[in-house]
Amino acid sequence: MPPSSSERKRKAKGSAAEASTGKKPKPSSAHQTEEAGGWLEARVATLRRQARGFKFNHKRVSILSDVQKIKQGSQGVVYWMSRDQRVQDNWALIYAQQLAIEDKLPLHICFCLVPHFLDATFRHYAFMLKGLQEVAKECSALEIQFHLLHGSPGDTLPGFVKDWNLGAVVTDFCPLRETLQWLDDVKKGLSSDVPFFQVDAHNIVPCWVASNKQEYGARTIRGKITKLLPEFLTELPAVDQHPHSSSKTPKVGETHWENTLSSLEVDRSVGEVDWAQPGTTGGFSMLESFIDQRLQYFATHRNNPNVAALSQLSPWIHFGQISAQRVVSLVQTHGKNREAVASFTEELVVRRELADNFCFYNKKYDSVQGAYEWAQKTLQDHAGDCRKPLYTCEQLEQAQTYDKLWNAAQIQVVTEGKMHGFMRMYWAKKILEWTASPEQALSIAIYLNDRYSLDGCDPNCYVGCMWSICGIHDQGWRERAVFGKVRYMNYEGCKRKFDVGQFERKYCSKKP
Repeated sequence: MPPSSSERKRKAKGSAAEASTGKKPKPSSAHQTEEAGGWLEARVATLRRQARGFKFNHKRVSILSDVQKIKQGSQGVVYWMSRDQRVQDNWALIYAQQLAIEDKLPLHICFCLVPHFLDATFRHYAFMLKGLQEVAKECSALEIQFHLLHGSPGDTLPGFVKDWNLGAVVTDFCPLRETLQWLDDVKKGLSSDVPFFQVDAHNIVPCWVASNKQEYGARTIRGKITKLLPEFLTELPAVDQHPHSSSKTPKVGETHWENTLSSLEVDRSVGEVDWAQPGTTGGFSMLESFIDQRLQYFATHRNNPNVAALSQLSPWIHFGQISAQRVVSLVQTHGKNREAVASFTEELVVRRELADNFCFYNKKYDSVQGAYEWAQKTLQDHAGDCRKPLYTCEQLEQAQTYDKLWNAAQIQVVTEGKMHGFMRMYWAKKILEWTASPEQALSIAIYLNDRYSLDGCDPNCYVGCMWSICGIHDQGWRERAVFGKVRYMNYEGCKRKFDVGQFERKYCSKKP
């Protein structure tokens, strides 16, 4: 029998990929857990050694206190680790060590473990704590004391600084309102003679340097970031063994990891996933497999959830267990497909840093009220449109819709802790179509994403939901029911892009 029309299309897509890369793309498996070859970490260690003697760019630093000089008699400097949970390739820790060495002081790292954070579950906390356990082990080898404080930063950090007579506090940057509130609480609690510095260790170009306002979209921020990359996309030096040790030691049991993990009072019904090894080591292993195996297909197949073409790095980047700056530097150096490298750089640098820009300068970043005026108006104009069917949050969470493709995407994030990027757009837009209002749609999309996705509770995810439902960083399109002028996506459009049946069969047999 001659091949069907759909078979001919699939073969044509495969042929196009082979022509552009010289190889046939691999089908997508759980999340590509192949063993890495081991070349990457050795290469990175060499690069760090070669970067010794660097000149720190102080544009990365925001001064939060009235004083900058460490007072005499201080007994250390502390890096309050929050968003960037790694030792190496961390500009905030590099800066803190520089301050400590200049004044010949011990160096400390503390992390404040809050009992609850947004809709994060045991899945998120376990991934985070296992990564922090790796941090603590590395700190011990470098003569840097690591402290795990239990409670909100405002309640725990100022007292810790006072008890240990620490002379300066350095922290990293996150634009979310909860973390900005922590920053204010700590600032109010610190003594006025303790310098307080913030370093953007997450973005390549510091958020406040890239732009001083909310950017309309990628086209308005791309040139600004690109212009600054030669200044900020530099090699990252090593955090070395610290030359000054503290005579004081942490309390016994302060970082008892098993007890901490078992005593967490978070929702344990959302469990860990087995494809993602927490910590920097796991992140580098995934990065190496991406460069070696999947990067070559990124430009042509990143929107096909049946093909292994994505980096899968978002959980490690979200928790700061691996540096985006290190990732893009290695991809640009070792990537052989120029189109793929350019496409990945656009996503990791421009689009990701645009998300931080939006959340930093728009305090309503997770609300319909934070959308552009044209989007708010068009959604309001169509608020009374007929919506059939209507699903509850519980039905959506259990993947109980008529749409097998949507159900498959929901089951993927529930069972694997990550949803394919293209499917996340379709998934969120269908929620707008199936719920009573844009406000309810946005609330449910954010809740489900934050609850199940390892990269949830992140600016990238809030912007993704806002793009899908509220048209953020997009333009108006042809007007239609429910969506108004917000970009529309449907099942037939997905069928033209990839084999939806293959994706449905892979996940719909699983229980969410």
